[in-house]
Amino acid sequence: MFRMRAILAITLSLWASVICASEQDNAHLHSPWQAQLERYVSYTADNGKSSEVNYSGWQRDSHQLRQYADSLAEVTRDEYETWDESRQLAFLINAYNAHTVLLILQHYPDLSSIRDIGGWFSSPWSEKVANLLGEQRTLDEIEHGMIRGQDNALREDGFDGFSEPRIHFAVNCASRGCPPLRNEAYTADKLDAQLEHQTRQFLSNRNQNYFRGRTLYLSSIFKWYEEDFTRGWNNWGSLEAFLLHYADALNLDAAEQQTLQEGKVSIKYNDYNWALNDIAD
Repeated sequence: MFRMRAILAITLSLWASVICASEQDNAHLHSPWQAQLERYVSYTADNGKSSEVNYSGWQRDSHQLRQYADSLAEVTRDEYETWDESRQLAFLINAYNAHTVLLILQHYPDLSSIRDIGGWFSSPWSEKVANLLGEQRTLDEIEHGMIRGQDNALREDGFDGFSEPRIHFAVNCASRGCPPLRNEAYTADKLDAQLEHQTRQFLSNRNQNYFRGRTLYLSSIFKWYEEDFTRGWNNWGSLEAFLLHYADALNLDAAEQQTLQEGKVSIKYNDYNWALNDIAD
């Protein structure tokens, strides 16, 4: 009996060490990105409901960001497949955001919006910008294929996506209409709390989301990706159910919540601000 307990204790200890080492490796991988976010991303004075990026300063140190992107490229598909979902998702969000910044820096300062990149038959999101998991990827492939699971070819390659609508408040399109670029790297051990904070932070931005009369005005994000909020995450089958869960962030009083719950609210979507989320030195 004593021997069995000793073996069990050793096994549990080794397992805990493996988990701890995995978390440390995860944090170590993204630590260069963390340092750069802390240096070049700042929150606005309205309690951080949006953020601004010092692209001018970052451009002078862009080699550091390229080195981080190169380190992401070294992660093999086999290694990625051994990770749990939180670590995979944190990896993909960080990769998307880092490659978006890199894309901006390649064209900065000769642009006022990310949509200035590309041509008549291409967009910034369709350019092959990221060496990730063994292939050159577009931003669309990372977000809509690998993260959301909405690309048939990538689904056939095993990327089924994550049932996680809060990613829309984490991936950043370098625009003022976006949820803020977080000045912290996403990591597996903190991912749920980070996504929750991003969601509440964005919903509390009254320039983006607000109730007026019997009309709820929302960011166009909720129009473009409504299906992600209605596919049963947390057993919620409607956008209204998702929003009611965050009624405090939206600052809805009891009467407004009741109106929303009864389906008596008209939802309208605000125009998206595609201006670059830039800040001067």
